Amino acid sequence: MARARTLATRGVTLMGVLLTVLLLVVATLGATGLSDKMLGAIANEELRGIRQGLAQTIRDPGEIERVIQERREQLTEEYGLDQPWFFRLPGLLWRVLSLDLGSARTLKSFGGSARVSDIVLERVPNTLILVTSALAITAILGLALGVKLATRVGTRTDRSVSYVAAISNALPSWWVGILLLLVLSFQFGLFPSGGLYSTPPPVTDLGRIVDLLWHAALPILTLVLVTIGGWTFSVRSMVLNIAHEDFVTVARAKGLPEGLVMRRHIIRAAAPPIVTTLILSLANSVGGAILVESVFNWPGMGRLYFDAIMALDEAVIIALTFLFTLIYVVARFILEILYLYLDPRVQY
Repeated sequence: MARARTLATRGVTLMGVLLTVLLLVVATLGATGLSDKMLGAIANEELRGIRQGLAQTIRDPGEIERVIQERREQLTEEYGLDQPWFFRLPGLLWRVLSLDLGSARTLKSFGGSARVSDIVLERVPNTLILVTSALAITAILGLALGVKLATRVGTRTDRSVSYVAAISNALPSWWVGILLLLVLSFQFGLFPSGGLYSTPPPVTDLGRIVDLLWHAALPILTLVLVTIGGWTFSVRSMVLNIAHEDFVTVARAKGLPEGLVMRRHIIRAAAPPIVTTLILSLANSVGGAILVESVFNWPGMGRLYFDAIMALDEAVIIALTFLFTLIYVVARFILEILYLYLDPRVQY
């Protein structure tokens, strides 16, 4: 009961974080006047299209202006531009919380749907394929290299890999992506330059899977190259800090095999910070990688966020912010549960 009560308290606290983030987004869009500008630009664009259509059928300029004025008043009321922002945006906040995401102002899904849920959900699998695959590769390699380096501190291998890790961590993802495109795509033609599938795409399911992996190879390689260094050095540091603890020294003094000391004493004690980094990195990966997805024209969540900002589509921006924050809250709650089992020293 104590654990359940504690986890329930943490869950309520994290939901407060979710509400606070969304409230800040809503207040920022409204108080800065950005929401009014976005909706006003959308209304003006729609009126421009109506004016062009009326000019083909109506010759009287006065009649055209009358119809345009009537439509302008309708759009002003429809978009809530006749009300202050603090009356309009809370309704949008409630619709997001109730998952009634409505329709986007300008963006469309691949199938032509304007519903925000359709636009967002169709990008999630693409992001999971790309960024989560890169994270899995990085985590496996980083864990293996980091633990190995922690047992060889000060050696030539440790120094060499540390230098490479520092360089990797400093590399801009967009620069690495462009470099790989120039060399492996344009120079040698080993990989496609971007997109999700070839044109035309393969007909068979197996062919589509192979083609998808072929297109995802360069973006995944880019993400691995720019993240493997930081992850390896983080694991090395965490394992190395635990290896210097007194209980590890006592275990070695007892004559326990080094492999047993590493598994039962060092790795287990280092598990909480490693799992924390891994879970939070996984949560962040669902948000996509804006720069890499833009370089490789990969239709994921990061590219969608960029397109929504450029199109000033407030419904999609708030929906994505809600989704990313919700993923973070769920990840934090999973960590709260895992801590109870990974580290018996945790006392709430």
